[in-house]
Amino acid sequence: MISSIIIICIFGFLSAAVDAISGGGGLISLPALLLVGIPPHLALGINKFASSMGSFNSSLTFARSGKVNFQLVKWLVPFTFLGASLGVWSVLRISPDFLNKIVPILVIFVGIYTLINKNLGIENRFNGYKTSSLLLGIVFAFSLGFYDGFFGPGTGSFLIFAFISVYGFDFVSASANSKVLNFTSNLASLILFAWNGKILYQYGIPMAIAMIIGSQVGTRLAITRGARLVKPIFLTMSFLVSLKLMIW
Repeated sequence: MISSIIIICIFGFLSAAVDAISGGGGLISLPALLLVGIPPHLALGINKFASSMGSFNSSLTFARSGKVNFQLVKWLVPFTFLGASLGVWSVLRISPDFLNKIVPILVIFVGIYTLINKNLGIENRFNGYKTSSLLLGIVFAFSLGFYDGFFGPGTGSFLIFAFISVYGFDFVSASANSKVLNFTSNLASLILFAWNGKILYQYGIPMAIAMIIGSQVGTRLAITRGARLVKPIFLTMSFLVSLKLMIW
């Protein structure tokens, strides 16, 4: 058990650091839990518990740095929570298998579009929001919240891309604001997993501590190194998420 905890803590640290920068940390943390022999339904619960702690810490650090636009996200958070709650409720009744074919294509599209547009997300061009852009933001907040509760892989990438495309944020600001929504959807899912007894806390607590430390490192790197660090990591994780989903 001790060796298993050490393994998931190491990979938990790495996944949280990457996730804080660009999203896609679940690509590292969830396989680590499965690697040490934890059953899938319990691995999902442990991962959601630990990643929620990491995303909360990232959100807090980004907020303290002034990178989170609370005037905007205050409108989006309730719809993300509602969407995630409905997503978890739905996945208990409907198989998410059909998304395995659709999501990789969408994530690849996001990666290719970002790669082609060399200046996308490099400069912060946010100049406030209008009613139309706020409504569009509410739609993506609800939709991606639902998706995260229902299925999950690539949520961070989609959120970052949405903040850049809709509001003109740079990659660092997009990562900061997406972390707040990501934590919201994680929290909604976590509540249900905990309610149904799907979390093994003897694994979840050590992994959560490692992910809090990892998220702190990743967030600081994103803030100090800027969009030119975040963009290549974002592209790499987008394509890795797509590849992983294709071979599932």
